[in-house]
Amino acid sequence: MRNIPTITKNLLIINIIAFIAYLVLRRQGIDLNDMFGLHIFLASNFNFYQPVTYMFMHGGWDHLFFNMFALWMFGCVIERVWGPKRFIIYYMVCGIGAGLIQEIAQFIEIYAMNADKFPLSHFFNLSTDEANMLNSMTTVGASGAIYGILLAFGMIFPEERIFIFPLPVPIKAKWFVMIYVVIELMSALGTSNSGVAHFAHLGGMLFGFFLIRYWQRHPELDARYGRSVGRQFFDNMQTKWNRQTNRKPEPPIREEKNERPQTDWGYNTNKKRKEDEIDRILDKIRKSGYDSLTDEEKKRLFDQSKLN
Repeated sequence: MRNIPTITKNLLIINIIAFIAYLVLRRQGIDLNDMFGLHIFLASNFNFYQPVTYMFMHGGWDHLFFNMFALWMFGCVIERVWGPKRFIIYYMVCGIGAGLIQEIAQFIEIYAMNADKFPLSHFFNLSTDEANMLNSMTTVGASGAIYGILLAFGMIFPEERIFIFPLPVPIKAKWFVMIYVVIELMSALGTSNSGVAHFAHLGGMLFGFFLIRYWQRHPELDARYGRSVGRQFFDNMQTKWNRQTNRKPEPPIREEKNERPQTDWGYNTNKKRKEDEIDRILDKIRKSGYDSLTDEEKKRLFDQSKLN
């Protein structure tokens, strides 16, 4: 846990503790998922805090595991690129946005099933019994926020190849995200009562997309982080590439013998210039995505990762 960024680590801990509390208290007859899960706004058990709390509750070990694995795998990278403040804002916006889309989708489904019986106004004036009947429609899980993180990874590093089970070969991040969007959309439109909140997944990605585009169009809102931002990701990427191609790591570039030795001042100035250039490239990735880099900038980034 030492190398996991602060926000990602705390989100992992909170989700795990919340799930353990759910299991323990359920034996005492207290259902935390019913209390903190997201009910449709028409239900009698709906509360104003649920659009936030629902994303920290989970329905089972497998649900928790896959969400937390994806949070660890992709959240670590995105938090290092954006920094903790921007990352937690993005995470919460995607999670709350996913819940909002799920609420709208559930309302449309209920109305569509009963439109021939009741006028639209009826659904905003339900009887107590009718409102109680809707309490079973509960959404839990961090999936909406996690799908937003997957989208962010695909937009920031679209050309990066990743291994995702059950695919037997690596796939570019941008294609991975597009495939997931299509799968979720088809599942949302083609299935009902599946127990999976497909519209919430799509909602998390939708809100994430608009937030990233907003940040890209307003660079003045951007915060500048240390020069190590994102560096570890590129180090790992270079190591993986060397392993896959059976290449030995290249030794650091040595100075030519006929070059004059640098003074301490000259060495530090040159080092600072290179660090500033890497900072500029990483900032460009964060604002406009990896595809915005020139071939020379990509080469400098990978050359720098070899030396660290």
